[in-house]
Amino acid sequence: MSETPWPRKPQVLSCQSVAKSRLFHVESLELRFANGAERTFERLTGSDQGAVMIVAMPDPDHVLLIREYAAGFEDYVLTLPKGLVDPGEDVISAANRELMEECGFGAEHIEPLVELSLAPNYMRHRMQVLLATDLYPKRLPGDEPEPLIVETHALEELSALLLREDFHEARAIAALFIARDALRQRQSSESPLSW
Repeated sequence: MSETPWPRKPQVLSCQSVAKSRLFHVESLELRFANGAERTFERLTGSDQGAVMIVAMPDPDHVLLIREYAAGFEDYVLTLPKGLVDPGEDVISAANRELMEECGFGAEHIEPLVELSLAPNYMRHRMQVLLATDLYPKRLPGDEPEPLIVETHALEELSALLLREDFHEARAIAALFIARDALRQRQSSESPLSW
């Protein structure tokens, strides 16, 4: 079976700033596609440093989730700890810092699992998902307006989490399934994983 060749990327005719806030920048792109069609696309950009989302496991069977206010939904949601990578910071350090700020734990072992995007047609945003194990108590002050509630959930009970009305962030759901499958694969190949 032959692969379909990738189409040639559209030519960017112009890129203009439409709006800018403390966190976001909206750009308007005038594009010309390989077939001659021209369209205007808008995209939302954020930090060029990227972001991290942490699957933190206090033991081999459980994961830490946080309950935080989500302004987009005007309600509290259950999700994974996450945050922006600060300038000059690598993703491992950023993940450990966010874990300390949001959950009150640091991790002796942090490893990257996958990079995810969110609405790539409209956003230039990438998030590194990391697995954190060998946790120890350590709290750093964060920028949250109120203390976050930290909950422990069984990683093998993802189907029960999906039935909850407050657990619906796609990145967190994908991250938990990816982590669960990576851990299952390690266990089946009998690779040691320290806790």
